[in-house]
Amino acid sequence: MIRVQARTEQSTLMAFASPVLAIVLTLIFGSILFSALDKDPVQALHVLLIMPLSDAYNISEMFVKMGPLLLCAVGLSLCYRANMWNIGAEGQLLAGALGGSAMALQFVDSNSVFALPLTLLAGVVSGMLWAAIPTFLKLNFNSNLILTTIMLNYIALYLLIWAVHGPLRDPQGFGFPESALFSDATLLPVLTDQGRVHLGVVFASVFALVAWLILSKTHLGFKIRVYGSDAPAALYAGFSSKAISWFVMLFAGGLAGLAGVSEVAGPIGQLTPVVSPGYGYAAIIVAYLGRLHPAGAIVASIFLAILYMGGDLAQIEMGIPIAVVGMFQGVLLFFLLACDFFIRYRLVSTRDQVA
Repeated sequence: MIRVQARTEQSTLMAFASPVLAIVLTLIFGSILFSALDKDPVQALHVLLIMPLSDAYNISEMFVKMGPLLLCAVGLSLCYRANMWNIGAEGQLLAGALGGSAMALQFVDSNSVFALPLTLLAGVVSGMLWAAIPTFLKLNFNSNLILTTIMLNYIALYLLIWAVHGPLRDPQGFGFPESALFSDATLLPVLTDQGRVHLGVVFASVFALVAWLILSKTHLGFKIRVYGSDAPAALYAGFSSKAISWFVMLFAGGLAGLAGVSEVAGPIGQLTPVVSPGYGYAAIIVAYLGRLHPAGAIVASIFLAILYMGGDLAQIEMGIPIAVVGMFQGVLLFFLLACDFFIRYRLVSTRDQVA
């Protein structure tokens, strides 16, 4: 008989090596998959991982995708550190895009200096309000946070679809389900002449630094770490579980909302039915790949952004289905969780123990 036994000591080295090992195993799996699809694995991996960094335009597009991934992942990292299993970053991102778009459309014919700040603020507040719903249900009715946040993702999606088909649809858009183009006053400034990389990447980097400072340099961060590691000890010390839960959830919702409004006020320039290709879900992988640390999330978000870019290029260059990228993300998370499992536990034979 084989059973699982907790390790008395966990390897610190393996804790940091686990993401690297998971990536290597994912690449091996990918090579097997590409061979099964009658594609050259070496060429496919080159297109998937190297070509996104081949020129200035592709690099700028990689940063465009990195921004929302990093914003969502930083917020989720704090949630997971506090054992608040928020799976709703996608819905909070869409809520931010919807709220920010509603505000931006008030300035279509305006050049007000307040247009962009108000648009961004509306997106952040919308994301926070969307995150407040499952938080309230969790703290007051002990509802399952995983289920409520997942369900709210779909509600946010269909609210957005309803809005672009209804009240926010462009009356001069020939019936297409999209809003009017935003005015220049509500668009995020572009940082380079080549590509579409915009101020949202700066926001993501700044808030990653802020989150790191909160976790490592403040009493609040100490409370979050203690509460996530040992909730009874935190409660015995007098830490407020409700205050910690509200903070991490609203912080995550605000960052996801900022990611959403940065998308519509950045590369898209209007509200459309498809704002996110799944950034909120991919951010869960980014958070775990980055070891639930804001600095690690930066590196992990770059890797996932390269995968997104590589998936588009692989579809164009080699005819590989775009769904392969989603499979890569799922397999990467599977291997990461498997590696983490064997860091914490080991398989032992009961026959050996009897002997």
